[in-house]
Amino acid sequence: MRVGCPKEIKNHEYRVGLTPAAVREYVAHGHEVLVETKAGAGIGADDSAYVAAGARIARSAQEVFETADMVVKVKEPQPQEWAQLREGQILYTYLHLAPDPEQAQGLLASGVTAVAYETVTDERGGLPLLAPMSEVAGRLSIQAGATALQKANGGRGVLLGGVPGVLPAKVAVIGGGVVGSHAAQMAVGLGAEVTILDRSLPRLRQLDDIFNGRVRTRYSTIEALEEEVFTADLVIGAVLIPGAAAPKLVTREMLSGMKRGAVIVDVAIDQGGCFETSQATTHSDPTYEVDGVIHYCVANMPGAVPITSAQALNNATLHYGLALADHGLRAIAEDRHLRNGLNVHRGRVTNRAVADALGYEAFAPESLLNVA
Repeated sequence: MRVGCPKEIKNHEYRVGLTPAAVREYVAHGHEVLVETKAGAGIGADDSAYVAAGARIARSAQEVFETADMVVKVKEPQPQEWAQLREGQILYTYLHLAPDPEQAQGLLASGVTAVAYETVTDERGGLPLLAPMSEVAGRLSIQAGATALQKANGGRGVLLGGVPGVLPAKVAVIGGGVVGSHAAQMAVGLGAEVTILDRSLPRLRQLDDIFNGRVRTRYSTIEALEEEVFTADLVIGAVLIPGAAAPKLVTREMLSGMKRGAVIVDVAIDQGGCFETSQATTHSDPTYEVDGVIHYCVANMPGAVPITSAQALNNATLHYGLALADHGLRAIAEDRHLRNGLNVHRGRVTNRAVADALGYEAFAPESLLNVA
């Protein structure tokens, strides 16, 4: 199979779908790999590194999209990219379709087979291709929040860890999954007072054990959420419903009860955000203010640390990517975890959460793949 990797074009997106190390693996499996020139510049991998790994360098993204059987990316295709996709081609990348009807329409019109990293599952019920970027985003959320809290950036002017004789900042983490636990780890490490809210009692018990009393855990009711948000200096939105739009847990009305200059970081923004006032921002203009509260809603947070992120992402995506390259649609038909990753196939939506969010009929993947 010919596997293509275009350069990412989203604002300040420096990651790359295939690192040179990943290219070597595809080539070792007998595949031809086509990489757009300078695709790896953001991680310090020049064209010569890809050539040494066995890739051929394409002069343009158009060449990649025109000739590749499978396109491997990081972020969702932009309009000029989905216009170049075609039926019979496999797209393997993050999609986050639930809050993005325009992209969904573009993919459906193209006829492409689109496998979304964020809905591929594993034997433990986890999301193995989402997890590494959730880890990065969770940790980055505290760095971003700490920066936004500085007075010169519009924040309250508090230091997360305080100093001797001065209380530390209060951090509320909404959601105790991968993002939330990694955010809490960073915040605790900086000396902040941290509370994690979640609706899974077993998960709260796990977090109590993991942090050994260094964080407070609370069952997430409306009352508990209000109490923590109103007293927090920094609120991290870390909720996830796989494939579906994130629930709006913090309303605009609740902002009036928050401290002036408090900061919210909405890591769920890829799925529409969990704050009612969230709107996607970019690394070039990451924050805005609503009712005296600073919002950080960058939709590709891990893109800020592309060397770490690209390596972590490729480590996770390589196994399934090789299966797709080796076996094509048969890999999806025979592996239920890859089937869970299939979001769109030949003009049909195949993920129920995405279909429900966007108002489409959901088609079972098994009924559409038709693999002999």
